[in-house]
Amino acid sequence: MAKSFKSTRRGITGALEPGEARLLRALLDDVVAMLEPETAASEDPLAALVGMSGADTEVSAPGDSAVRRLLPDAVRGDDDEALAFRRLTERSLREQKMGALRASALLLETSPVTLNDEQARLLAQALNDVRLVLADRLSIESEADAERLHEIADSKDVDDVESYLALVYNFVTWLQESLVQAMLKAARLER
Repeated sequence: MAKSFKSTRRGITGALEPGEARLLRALLDDVVAMLEPETAASEDPLAALVGMSGADTEVSAPGDSAVRRLLPDAVRGDDDEALAFRRLTERSLREQKMGALRASALLLETSPVTLNDEQARLLAQALNDVRLVLADRLSIESEADAERLHEIADSKDVDDVESYLALVYNFVTWLQESLVQAMLKAARLER
């Protein structure tokens, strides 16, 4: 069973069972795969390498609703402005999120996990992205939906995909909450 994150003199520490760490690393890798941009077959590989790809290609909102939660429109009510902003920012946002997810997967290679402030921030961000994807897949739109999941997760019968995902969602939520609480405690002690 995982041990919640705690603020210590060495940093923020927590412990995961090997199966829990494997599950989290797989979830992090899955979200990275979702965020990887699709490369057009006709795209110039050299242009892509130096960051010139996509400059004259049409940008659109992601088709997958989970990716839309990860990369939402920055401008509401004006599709043209939203697409213009997306054209300027989406690539760097994807790269930043994928970097945090990959770094977090590496952090979970050892147990117990000991994190400095920057590593804790990256892991909290990565766990939030995993929760966003799980929330989309579980159709969490309101507080009532979240309560329904707690009822499913409290049940001992995990006999379908929704029940399993509810358990995973609640585990990731608990882990992220314990991490954020430890980060807040560490910040208070620094003052």
